[in-house]
Amino acid sequence: MSTKSEETLLVIPTPTRVERLGEAVRVPVSGGGGVKVRTLNAARSNPNPTREAVLERSTKGQAYRLTVRDPQHDGGVLFEIECQTHAGERHARATITQLLRAYPETMPRVRIEDAPAFAVRGAMLDVSRTRVPTMLEMHDIVASLAALKYNHLQLYTEHTFAYAGHEEAWRGHGAFTPDEIRRLDELCAQHGIELAANQNCFGHLAHWLRMPRYAHLAETHGDWMFDVWPRSGPFSLSPAESGSLDLVDDWLAQLLPCFTSGLVNIGCDETYDVGWGKSKSLVDAAAAEFTAQGMNEEQARGEARARVYLQFVERVCSLVRARGKRPMFWADIALAHPQRVSEIPEDLVALAWGYEPHSEFDRWCELLSAASAGGTKRETWVCPGTSSWRSTIGRTRERDENLANAAAAGLKHGAPGYLVCDWGDTGHHQTWPITLHALSKGAQAAWSTQGVHALDTRAIALHVFGDSTLQLGAWLDELGNADEPLRRVCGRLSRPKQPGEFALWNQSALFADLHNCTLTDRTEVGDIELWRDAAGRIEDAWVGMVGRLNGLIDDELEHTIAVARFALRRAIARREGHGTLNPRTKTDLIAMGKAIADEHKRLWLARSRPGGLEISLGHYRRIITELEQA
Repeated sequence: MSTKSEETLLVIPTPTRVERLGEAVRVPVSGGGGVKVRTLNAARSNPNPTREAVLERSTKGQAYRLTVRDPQHDGGVLFEIECQTHAGERHARATITQLLRAYPETMPRVRIEDAPAFAVRGAMLDVSRTRVPTMLEMHDIVASLAALKYNHLQLYTEHTFAYAGHEEAWRGHGAFTPDEIRRLDELCAQHGIELAANQNCFGHLAHWLRMPRYAHLAETHGDWMFDVWPRSGPFSLSPAESGSLDLVDDWLAQLLPCFTSGLVNIGCDETYDVGWGKSKSLVDAAAAEFTAQGMNEEQARGEARARVYLQFVERVCSLVRARGKRPMFWADIALAHPQRVSEIPEDLVALAWGYEPHSEFDRWCELLSAASAGGTKRETWVCPGTSSWRSTIGRTRERDENLANAAAAGLKHGAPGYLVCDWGDTGHHQTWPITLHALSKGAQAAWSTQGVHALDTRAIALHVFGDSTLQLGAWLDELGNADEPLRRVCGRLSRPKQPGEFALWNQSALFADLHNCTLTDRTEVGDIELWRDAAGRIEDAWVGMVGRLNGLIDDELEHTIAVARFALRRAIARREGHGTLNPRTKTDLIAMGKAIADEHKRLWLARSRPGGLEISLGHYRRIITELEQA
């Protein structure tokens, strides 16, 4: 390879530019003193904390240059770092750690010039849908994120913070205490990660609102439509109840002092019930105003619901501002009403989320930018997903396209933040390796302008999972596509009333068939040969994985395969028998289901708190009971 040509390195995220300087050099034996690194840090020579803090919030300030020297001719120095901030030095040292792992004896002599595509590269982990990591596990998670050059973390919270005076809401659910969050905040800061507060303050609060003490604050306890799915019971706080804001104020008063970050995610997503219950009179009044302006009745009511929604969001924002913090919110409801986007408070960070390849990040960013006032763009972050939840095995194609499209749109419109979301719907059954693999892809998309598809999966295998064979990253990608042909045609596993064949969103086919369908329900969905082909790919994956790694990750991957085999065998059996099972198949499936439930419990307790486990196990127990009664 000639001088100044590109050098492929096993580094994640992929560096911006790699220049070959000459022949490879031998890594000196450390002798207990470690490999010598020389740091030329502008911030150290001219310390200015304010200036450095501003720089570290920019992509330029996080840049670094890393040169591999010839230690025989340079005083034993193997690496030289040039950077402007401590953030840049952290990133350089993370790269050094990976280089020494990948090339322990002979090091390519290169110069790396590197900087992130997005100034903020965040991960959001769901700690409310049953699974709450232990503090020991949180230490490992933070270290893993820092190694991937993430610099922002949110823990999605509904009822898993130990609010004083609200013990009945969180007791038994593994809630983080204020002291634990303060210690976690300090730990994140040590790793260069900002831990931002996150508490849903509007929707997704059924757990609270089902309790007698809080039931009067619910928008409705009746029937309503969650997008296209019928729902019944409470979900959102009612904007018509003054006590709703009092409850939120109490939450924020207790939660926000635990964080040094100035950002607060107030949630406010998917509030589809608002306007159909107690706030109907508020919507009716606003709708009359819009009708007088010439809108038809349906359009007027939609715009009126958006106005009532945004007015409550603004009231929550005022509580955040009063405590010296800046609010962020999920922008889906606002974006569904483009004419109302201009009413979003200018200081409110808009989080544009979507988890499919067709998610309209480009249009959303354009809408939010166009609605800004005073010549300043409203701050917008793009928020793709890991595609791990409701999947068991992941959804590789959809995930990678989603991550790539979000990055392209965010960079096009100057979004400063890229937040990768990992949810825990329906019992949080995905194992940590499935999530961690996806977060590794997300780190690549957020850092490298070369994009997620340019990442060498061998780097994931080595640096994320410690796989010396370098094959686990590619194996996980193949696993996540095992039922991909089914996902293209099995939409009715999720939306049964729609005719025809269409794509399945937000879940894998094997997960949807296992958790959404009874033994007799929708047996016609998906050609049986496609189900058999998926089962064959899972069997091939089983043969290719067993014994690859030692320890917990290996156990979790074996469990992932076992769940997939169980789901697919049940799916095929119920189609072959048109809803009936022969006795031997029934016995085998019951045994498989019970073994899966037992292993799910064992693996859960290895990383997560007991709170929420019984709810998660309940999904498997329901399926086992159905099999026993078949």
